Amino acid sequence: MSSSRVMGRPRGFDTDEALERAMRVFWEQGYEGASLTDLTGAMGITKTSMYAAFGNKEQLFRKALDRYTEGPSAYAFRALEEPTARGVVEALLRGSARTTTEPKTFSGCLGVQGALASSEASRPAHDLLVDWRNDGVLRLEERFRRAVDEDDLPSGADPRQLARYVMTVAFGLAVQAAGGLSHDQLDEIVDTTLRAWNP
Repeated sequence: MSSSRVMGRPRGFDTDEALERAMRVFWEQGYEGASLTDLTGAMGITKTSMYAAFGNKEQLFRKALDRYTEGPSAYAFRALEEPTARGVVEALLRGSARTTTEPKTFSGCLGVQGALASSEASRPAHDLLVDWRNDGVLRLEERFRRAVDEDDLPSGADPRQLARYVMTVAFGLAVQAAGGLSHDQLDEIVDTTLRAWNP
């Protein structure tokens, strides 16, 4: 038996680049809007190759969301490392304003718009994004609890409510970006939010 059969036939495409392109299709068109033809066309591969490398559409979407989380949306994790609660909020909201209006990508947020309007068939993608957004709230809540413990936030502050409020603003920025607001306009909303920051 030849060595090529033992090792398996090498893929004729860059899986990392293909996943990047799939992420961009989902970001622009949402889960339901992105057809297999759209996805494979952007990825430059056949449906057979897509299934072999990434699984079905839902599995591909999960991988694309992971890539989005670790790439364009990584500002959210970096924000949690800011030394003060207010710094966390500013970094998170400025990051949202910047990422959702980045000229090289698409307006809005994959995690917010990816499955807003979903049929029963798309329910798994919808539920995945609900979990994704809820995870962001929980991470922020944990960070605010630490801020209370460190006396960076008042002892009477409610970390859960604060986290929900801040994430609602962050996701709202993404929706406004998808509606056409510019980066400067979103930054003005962030400025207003920070002026009102008095937990």
